[in-house]
Amino acid sequence: MRTSSGHLARSALLAVTIISLLGAPAHADGEAKLLAPTGTLRVGIYPGSPTSMVTDAAGTSHGLAYDLGGKLAKRLGVPIDYVRFQRVADIVTAIHDGQVDFTVTNATPARANEVSFSQPVLAIELGFLVPANSPIGTVEDIDKTGVKIGVTKGSTSERTLPAKFKNATIVAAESVKVAIAMFGRGEIDLYATNKPTLFELSDQMPGAKILDGNWGAEHMAIAIPKGREEALPLLNRFVTDEQSSGALDTIQQQAGLRGATKATRQ
Repeated sequence: MRTSSGHLARSALLAVTIISLLGAPAHADGEAKLLAPTGTLRVGIYPGSPTSMVTDAAGTSHGLAYDLGGKLAKRLGVPIDYVRFQRVADIVTAIHDGQVDFTVTNATPARANEVSFSQPVLAIELGFLVPANSPIGTVEDIDKTGVKIGVTKGSTSERTLPAKFKNATIVAAESVKVAIAMFGRGEIDLYATNKPTLFELSDQMPGAKILDGNWGAEHMAIAIPKGREEALPLLNRFVTDEQSSGALDTIQQQAGLRGATKATRQ
């Protein structure tokens, strides 16, 4: 029986289409198993920072880690489990130990020894918050004997600021949430962290002020456990898609994230 060349071409095209259709779910399924090996994407969050999770007046949660985690779970076709911690350092430890699959945090060299990072999601200025009627008006007023700079325990600020300020005292707080009480008790004179978190604190402290300028920047990226680097191309495409589609801008607006700038590749 003779078979026309057109028929052969159509048959070949059909075969390629079938292979493609069969291969795509397998590929997606493989990525889901790599990024969410338990069948659920476990997203590490801590309350009080729009880079992680905040709750609006209606009781709805938003945040960079919170919302990007939800979007990635949807993309992978898996359920999500938000795992709460007091501070980001605890989340990094949990990711290192394989207890959490995903978060968004500052991609420092020290943390890169513990977890693997995607390309940068966005950059965030680091700054200082002072309470109402503080005698500290500029960064130049900080490095003096007796000045107490509050930082979050295990944070970039705690590791970085002692080298920048030789005379002031660095005081570690258990979490961002307790900083306001520490101001009230006179335990700290100012607080140092990323500006989105400082804006959240200032909203709860009438008359509080964020000092002009910055002392550096955080480069926020997705963090996953070591050993899952095969998933980084997917995560990088995911980040690019969220940036180019405007979805990342929407997330920032919903979370009230202030003090962010465009990410640049490091």
